[in-house]
Amino acid sequence: MMGLICNIEHFHKRSGPLKFFLDTANIDEIREAYSMGMVDGVTTNPSLIAKEGRDFETIIRDICEIVDGPISAEVISLDVEGMLKEARHLAEIHRNIVIKVPMTVDGIKATRVLSQEGIDTNVTLVFSPLQALMAAKAGATYVSPFIGRLDDVSQDGMVLIEQIVQIYQNYTFHTQVIVASVRNPLHVLESALLGADIATIPFSVLAKFASHPLTDKGIQSFLSDWNKSKTC
Repeated sequence: MMGLICNIEHFHKRSGPLKFFLDTANIDEIREAYSMGMVDGVTTNPSLIAKEGRDFETIIRDICEIVDGPISAEVISLDVEGMLKEARHLAEIHRNIVIKVPMTVDGIKATRVLSQEGIDTNVTLVFSPLQALMAAKAGATYVSPFIGRLDDVSQDGMVLIEQIVQIYQNYTFHTQVIVASVRNPLHVLESALLGADIATIPFSVLAKFASHPLTDKGIQSFLSDWNKSKTC
């Protein structure tokens, strides 16, 4: 990845450790990850909600009962007034709700208004550093660059994270970087090395973090030796 290792020394430490958000609307997955202490927040989107086959607001309320952290709920309107109407309604559900808005001109306008009203926002579907800069200037609480989708079209998604983190540090923006569209554990490792604030992770990827073939081999070796010692 371009400049990942050689430029690490140029990045200043972000405030606090890398946070893990769970990118899901599945209550069982959230409970399982929460029991491991690996959930600092949750991000949802219309596609994830649709997979569950349940009412949108019911799912959001259920998540808020489990996780005491930012819970992103996305608006589906494409015009400013529609976004604002949805956002204000969603914000009333729970104090931890963060309004997810698309990276469009109307989304940026809505972000500015919501920021002025004290409602947290997460500008999503970000694919360029200038989009992230616009979101920060509009007062976004979070910005979500989709790295996996960039990888899918033969662009290095982590380069985008590197650029956004550098820009935000250059001008001391308080907008937090959520690394989204995470496809594998390496994406999370590189996010931590680059100083991103948050990685939002599918449960299937999070579950891989604790696994390593040498760990499994070591456990089997210890158990084998223990069983041998009992027969002596």
